[in-house]
Amino acid sequence: MAPNAFATGRDPEHASIALTTGLIDKLDKNELEGVIAHEMSHIGNYDIRLMTMVVVLVGLISLLADFFLRWTWFGGGRKSDNNSDNGGQLQGILMIIGLVLVILSPIIATMIQLAVSRKREYLADATGALLTRYPEGLASALEKISADKEPLEVANKATAHLYIASPLKTDTDEQKGGWANLFETHPPIQDRIKKLRAMI
Repeated sequence: MAPNAFATGRDPEHASIALTTGLIDKLDKNELEGVIAHEMSHIGNYDIRLMTMVVVLVGLISLLADFFLRWTWFGGGRKSDNNSDNGGQLQGILMIIGLVLVILSPIIATMIQLAVSRKREYLADATGALLTRYPEGLASALEKISADKEPLEVANKATAHLYIASPLKTDTDEQKGGWANLFETHPPIQDRIKKLRAMI
């Protein structure tokens, strides 16, 4: 089974951490401590609650953009008088703005959501390393997790941000960079390992 772990729960009193059997079998004690400390840090930092709020706000932005488009499409803000040449132009401009918002707002909101997710991964790495006082344990665990090419079958895009490393592995994961990273839930593993080893 693929080595991975995740944490969930709205606060420390209502939280759970899960480790795959592949992770337990393939990591040593120090590496497991690093992974568990990372997941505990997500709980202690209220990351699951934060990401839930971010997801709700992303949905709200999409709904507002759709509402604005429908409002302009069905005559929102029209005046009842007949000399509406300027009103027709304004309606056209508002329609174009609505279309742009409907197209771009979900993309931008999703990019913000993914950026927050990546930053929280760095924070959980740092907090977990401080908790164990041994950053090398988590760095070594991340190396082993990234070297394993088996995808986690039960994972999907909606839950990918919950895991310690992206469970949706492909052959080109190592080759991604630049713009491709903007659409990832996790920062590149090599960057995370470098930052952890800089703490030693």
